Amino acid sequence: MNRRTFLGTSAAGLAYSSIAATAADIAKGPTKRVALIGTGWYGKVDLLRLIQVAPVEVVALADVDSTMLSGAADIVAKRQKSGKRPQTYGDYRTLLKENKLDLVLIGTPDHWHALPMIAAVKAGCDVYVQKPTSIDVVESQAMLAAARKYNRVVQVGTQRRSTPHLMEAREQIVAKGLLGNVAHAEVCCYYHMRNRSNPEDSQPPANLDYDMWSGPAPRRPYSELCHPRTWRAFNEYSNGIVGDMCVHMLDTVRWMLDLGWPSSIVSQGGILVDKQAKANTTDTQTACFDFDDLQVVWQHRAWGHAPDADYPWAAFLYGDKGTLKLSVNSYDFIPRGGGAKPVHRDVNMELEEYPEDKTEKALERHVAPAVRVHMIDFLNAVAKRSRPIADIEQGHISSVSCILANLSQRLGGRALRWDAKTHTVIDDPEANKLLNRPYRAPWIHPTPDTV
Repeated sequence: MNRRTFLGTSAAGLAYSSIAATAADIAKGPTKRVALIGTGWYGKVDLLRLIQVAPVEVVALADVDSTMLSGAADIVAKRQKSGKRPQTYGDYRTLLKENKLDLVLIGTPDHWHALPMIAAVKAGCDVYVQKPTSIDVVESQAMLAAARKYNRVVQVGTQRRSTPHLMEAREQIVAKGLLGNVAHAEVCCYYHMRNRSNPEDSQPPANLDYDMWSGPAPRRPYSELCHPRTWRAFNEYSNGIVGDMCVHMLDTVRWMLDLGWPSSIVSQGGILVDKQAKANTTDTQTACFDFDDLQVVWQHRAWGHAPDADYPWAAFLYGDKGTLKLSVNSYDFIPRGGGAKPVHRDVNMELEEYPEDKTEKALERHVAPAVRVHMIDFLNAVAKRSRPIADIEQGHISSVSCILANLSQRLGGRALRWDAKTHTVIDDPEANKLLNRPYRAPWIHPTPDTV
């Protein structure tokens, strides 16, 4: 198979045409006992979408912020059918020990993805974990190994694979060959999303167990940028804009074109403009993911204008017969030459079908349909004991590719040639030492051999 010509032979997950039928089957299925670890912004977004599409009983929540935790429990009690308030825990380990669960959702900061996910599959749960899978390469390897060892379904929150209008584009534009030979793709984010503030260090609030919040990561002096939501300002807790936004769009291209691992990754950039802020993640970065006969180029700038104002966070597929622009809001197919006609689609936000979306605090209404379909796909895989559309292996590939881009940038922009079989950088001992980030005691770094 020419990897530039989509054949769909290895595609997993729902077909666009089957969403409604599968959703109906899920709605009639048995009630699942569910817990959420990490009750902040996106943890609640994920959980409340799950409640919308499936018969579930949310029995437990865990968070290190007692105020956030209590507020989430109140919301769940109002939204779930039973009206019951879930039990609340400050430590996810106690939650897993005291409850018999079917599903666990993980919505923690990135540095807290690996350990709860591995513990949950060991406890016999199927897991929905937010992207990126991990902070470092070996963490992600261990997560994949644990999912396979304990035979659990694990869906990663790369929900572009379940975005209805993008599913349509994949089936109606790419799979039908309307792009022709695709030999180049671009992915980008030009949102001004890197935090520009410089707050003073301070004592953590009484409602936050900051030592547990820091967990295995380096324990920075606390400031209001650490919690909540702005922790992506720091490399200690995230992989910056590449780990947050590139992972989505790189994964979109991989899914659209049926790509596996890149053979090499190179990245350059840094803090080139916004040098006064406390944040230590890059404000400008370019990366090239080389798939041998196709290159995917990433660019982010947390300043200036986007080249295409309609597609500031997007993926662009370039074929000899046409171009496909893809975003969370829409897609555009632009044919080259005669024959095919241009196609434009906008997101359907489903606000009438799910009126609670109209008033839910901080909900990205245009993304809610994708999260719902992603949950339906997850539950369909759970029922069939199959691989979901964003199976942990796919999330692992996209996440690790982005981690390697950041390592390339950190190492002065040199190309990292990747051996996917050995999970090592070829002939680069310095880079290989960075694949496994030291854990802060008493936490123990998981490896594929120890899960």
